[in-house]
Amino acid sequence: MRGRSSWQRPSGSFASSTADRVTVRPSRPDTRGLDGILVVAKPSGPTSHDVVALVRRLAATRRVGHGGTLDPFAEGVLPIFLGQATRLVEYHLGDRKGYRATVCFGASSATDDLEGDLTPDERLAPDREIVEAALEGFRGEIRQRPPAYSAVKVAGRRAYALARAGATVELAERTVTIHRMALRSWDGADPSRPIAIIDVECSAGTYIRALARDLGAAVANAAYLGALTRTMSGPFRLDDAVALDGVRAAAAEGPDALRRLLLPVDAGLDAMPQIALTHAEAEDVARGRFIRPAAGVPGGADGGPFRLVDTEGRLVAIGARDGLRLAPTKVLISANASSTPGSDA
Repeated sequence: MRGRSSWQRPSGSFASSTADRVTVRPSRPDTRGLDGILVVAKPSGPTSHDVVALVRRLAATRRVGHGGTLDPFAEGVLPIFLGQATRLVEYHLGDRKGYRATVCFGASSATDDLEGDLTPDERLAPDREIVEAALEGFRGEIRQRPPAYSAVKVAGRRAYALARAGATVELAERTVTIHRMALRSWDGADPSRPIAIIDVECSAGTYIRALARDLGAAVANAAYLGALTRTMSGPFRLDDAVALDGVRAAAAEGPDALRRLLLPVDAGLDAMPQIALTHAEAEDVARGRFIRPAAGVPGGADGGPFRLVDTEGRLVAIGARDGLRLAPTKVLISANASSTPGSDA
């Protein structure tokens, strides 16, 4: 029941009399233009799917997705993509991630985190100096075996489903990159069960639970992940994230308040080359036509993707090179539109 009470529907919020149900038809909020990225500070307890479902309900829109799952016990940055922004999620899936991990030594976990059954390790637990020295072996490109309780598919089934059914799951190693791994603090109050807080910056697809497990093995002890906070997901930072209570308050105020919480649909895509279009070119792209932009293609750029923006700097489409022309691959604005990309105007 961790953290679930805040997700219960308020009592009476949908209650009405028989007469009300017959004669009153509430007006639907105007959620047009809810296109953008909502950076949520996910709390520990709900799943990423729970958070997406809540935002979908509060925003009264079906077009909602997220950029990278967090385990229920984990908290931190969860980018939520609304409306037209859902079409750009794929460009964020490879974003670098940042975490603050609590690694507990002196015991192993069946799931490599605090939710699994723990088995004490009677061997001598490491001290701070030993752990700090071991971190060097985890920096850079490393091989990592995903946890048995993970969403990796084995013969068409999720590994966690097989593990829960009692099957022995041995997943293949994969290559991940640890860009930074540093010891932030150390708690040795219980010498047999010391706790390390470690900051990690890594490539997408890295399992922090596996890092905790393997760090224990590297210091001849057992270890598991006791807590996890995602501090960064690509360009999105925890300091800029909105708590769920803030999202609820904005939704109660109305669509305009929710709109003010959103980042532009192309937020975080600054590394993608940009091509400025004339008004006529933007209209052609909005109709799905190939163009030869007057501004040319950025020097040294490959075949794409490119951000195609109008004269006001608004994203019109994502494009790719096709010979001497640019082909729109994802059009985000309608022809003759005078409002922001994705609007129904």
